[in-house]
Amino acid sequence: MTGSDSIASAAAGMRLTKFGHAAVRVEKDGRTLVIDPGTLSEPEALDGADAVLVTHEHFDHFDEERLRTAAENNPALRIWTNPDVAGRLEGLGAGRVHTVTHGDTFTAAGFDVEVHGEWHAPIHPELPSVHNIGFVVDGELFYPGDAFTLPERKIGTLLLLSHAPWANSTQIFDYARAVGATRAFNTHDGLLNDAGRGIVGGFFDRLVPGLAYTKLATGESADI
Repeated sequence: MTGSDSIASAAAGMRLTKFGHAAVRVEKDGRTLVIDPGTLSEPEALDGADAVLVTHEHFDHFDEERLRTAAENNPALRIWTNPDVAGRLEGLGAGRVHTVTHGDTFTAAGFDVEVHGEWHAPIHPELPSVHNIGFVVDGELFYPGDAFTLPERKIGTLLLLSHAPWANSTQIFDYARAVGATRAFNTHDGLLNDAGRGIVGGFFDRLVPGLAYTKLATGESADI
């Protein structure tokens, strides 16, 4: 994936590239940050990554084997995630995996990152809850993972899920309203076909006034 297609927007120095389902790459000043490269995303999402952020342990966001291989192939690669995921990455070496929780701030590959949230959205009362953290990148871009976390700050760009077994369309649209971002890009859409993606995207102009929603194809990029 090269992400050669670009959608123009107000430049803040970052380029976002969508990969399959939940993975995204964020690039700035020759540095690359990858968020949630799970098993439903292309392996190329991790190519040349300087840092990786993982919101939670579910397979569509976290592929332990693939991430270990990337870390072994690139000794400079660093990973930030919650304690549960960090525990599964033991043995990569001192200082390679960083445990973070709600309220923490850090710098990863030159990006300033804030951690917001603690828990995955409920799926079913009979299924166990797992930890989930969201990330605000450079004070502009928010990736909540699998949760409807409201960031404790104003943000301009939201990575917004399109579909999940734990969410319905009313929740998604109301969440976009509550966050109050001025633009959003699609994520978490690997279980939808093209018709489903189009239906979800078609409602935003009507239901979330003031939000510029853009549906990126896999491999497509946008400057933010």
